[in-house]
Amino acid sequence: MSGFLTQQWIVALALNGAIAAVGLLSEQKALTRSGTIHAAILGAILWGCLGWPGYAIVAVYFILGTAATKVGMAQKEAQGIAEKRGGARGPENVWGSALTGAVCAIAFAFWPNPLWKLGFAASFAAKLADTASSEVGKAYGKRTFLITSFKPVPPGSEGAISLEGTLAGWIAAGVLTGLAAVLQVVPPNWWWVCWGAAVLATTIESWMGATIQPLFDWLTNEAINGIQTAIAAAIAILGVVLLRTQGFNF
Repeated sequence: MSGFLTQQWIVALALNGAIAAVGLLSEQKALTRSGTIHAAILGAILWGCLGWPGYAIVAVYFILGTAATKVGMAQKEAQGIAEKRGGARGPENVWGSALTGAVCAIAFAFWPNPLWKLGFAASFAAKLADTASSEVGKAYGKRTFLITSFKPVPPGSEGAISLEGTLAGWIAAGVLTGLAAVLQVVPPNWWWVCWGAAVLATTIESWMGATIQPLFDWLTNEAINGIQTAIAAAIAILGVVLLRTQGFNF
């Protein structure tokens, strides 16, 4: 086992070091230069702790999240509601989205329990759902409402939701949690718990954006993302624990 872990970490460091080098030398616009370095650190942690299946989930999350950000970019830029830097992610975006998942991965490495992997998958599914619902809603949402009152608000408003964006978020969460089940990062019969936790956490995030975030300057979008992903992981883990106590075969 120790030899395998050593080899796994060697692969993790070599692979992510190479990817970081390519990213820094290329013209890619998905990550800033510092964001590229931090993403490589994250990638090394995930491969080292969870192996290639955990890494693959985050790779798919990054690809789909980047694609969602680019949807309708010209229109969103014209309206002033596009992501800053043309959607390029910096260190604050990397860790706002992935800190919870990284903590779950490290926890699994020290205390191997499938519940940590569940929290990991739920956190990234929730963040992808948030990104997809926000970006698709801003681009294609025909009617945008404030989640607390359902009063019409402009696209891109904090706490705004739309039917199109909500459906996109649910689908995105389903894709990532389904992948986690296929790759056996989470047991297949935990799929719906993982998906439900991601969807519920995304709804809570929209509520926080409309009610709590405006009250505190330190509650940036990245901080809200960190809270959302932590909520998703906690709901998923507690959900399975409670179902087990009720006699369900989990």
